[in-house]
Amino acid sequence: KNGYIDDVHGWNFLGGKNGKNANDAQLEVTRIYARLDKKYNGKKESEIAGADKVEFARYKEVKSVVEKERESATMQMKQIGMMSQSMAALDEKFTEKLGKGYTIKDLKKLAKKDPEMAKMAEGMIQMKEMGLTPEYMEQGMKQFESSVNYHYNKDFTEDRDIIGDNPSDFSDKAYGNNDVEGPDAMHGSHCSGIIAAVRNNGIGNNGVADNVQIMSIRAVPNGDERDKDIALAIRYAVDNGAQVVNMSFGKGYSENDEKVIEAIRYAESKDVLLVHAAGNSNQDNDLGGNFPTPVYPSMKKSERFTNWLEVGASTRYKKKLAASFSNYGDEMVDVFAPGLEIYSTVPQSKYLSTQGTSMAAPMVAGVAALLKSYYPSLKMIEIKDIIKESVKDVSEKETPLPGNPAKDVAFGTLSQTGGIVNVYNAVKLAEEKTSK
Repeated sequence: KNGYIDDVHGWNFLGGKNGKNANDAQLEVTRIYARLDKKYNGKKESEIAGADKVEFARYKEVKSVVEKERESATMQMKQIGMMSQSMAALDEKFTEKLGKGYTIKDLKKLAKKDPEMAKMAEGMIQMKEMGLTPEYMEQGMKQFESSVNYHYNKDFTEDRDIIGDNPSDFSDKAYGNNDVEGPDAMHGSHCSGIIAAVRNNGIGNNGVADNVQIMSIRAVPNGDERDKDIALAIRYAVDNGAQVVNMSFGKGYSENDEKVIEAIRYAESKDVLLVHAAGNSNQDNDLGGNFPTPVYPSMKKSERFTNWLEVGASTRYKKKLAASFSNYGDEMVDVFAPGLEIYSTVPQSKYLSTQGTSMAAPMVAGVAALLKSYYPSLKMIEIKDIIKESVKDVSEKETPLPGNPAKDVAFGTLSQTGGIVNVYNAVKLAEEKTSK
């Protein structure tokens, strides 16, 4: 009787009462562009009233971003299409010559024996060494098609009619359904398995924690999440007993900061820990442009959320310790955790190795849950401090700066702690703190 009918596993804020699901969505920057375009399209700077000049400047900014990104995605989509066709044609030739399952070694031998095939073989070798497969090409094509058709398309009409709510009205909460799986549960299943997959059963992967329940909340579409859905999802998690909330999502723009801040403060007042992925744009989060965030532009640094952990992605490679895609920041990012080549659960009883700060965040959420289950007297904010204080200190180690492989930096410059989350150290420190 909480207003969410049959929410036995959680809630889907992107569903409708008829059981349908919304999925494809614009990015927030595109929504802002579409909204402002109605007001400023075709207008010059000289025509803009003084009160609207700041908004007009934002309009020009978002318009430039959207048009540039859409053009880039269109070009990359064409390139992948051409590469895919070329690869298919070459594959047909080499299968005829070498048989199915030919290797790079077979191609190199062929190139030496048959000069006429040498250039084609070298091209195929290059594509194989880059890890290009038909499946990879298809995945890339889908990604760029989404960018062109939905993410950066200001004229795309989102599926809020399926959901049946007003995304600007935060008091309108009677929407959604109990289909927490939605049309594609790969991302959420992978994160959940990192946290809680059954340990030591000889199947798939071991979750970080072994005494955990997962509450599934669907609030992020194929595109940018709405601030309303995120604010209500946080409140739903808190009100229904969650003690740790994993937040493997983010976006570059936010329109309703205050409502999200209020929801985070609500979680803070209830001692609920929020663990957030820092993002995969190899950018410095200290410069802004990543939401939600531990400190919003409207807040003072001293008002930083006390129930927040921002997580970057590390690797298992000593000379490339920070993942090349990971966002970073010695103010905004708290810790790093493994986020490259992470093997975990996906739908239909399968397993997949993938990467992202989306994988690093549940590593940390799992540690928080593990500590709470073994040391229930600890408050979640105390657990947050224990996780930060117990990191494996690698601050002096050199690593390529994410996004700039030619520049080596000290790992300690990439986060507040300069370390990687360590379960053993965390348990040891929790034991010390609770046995006093």
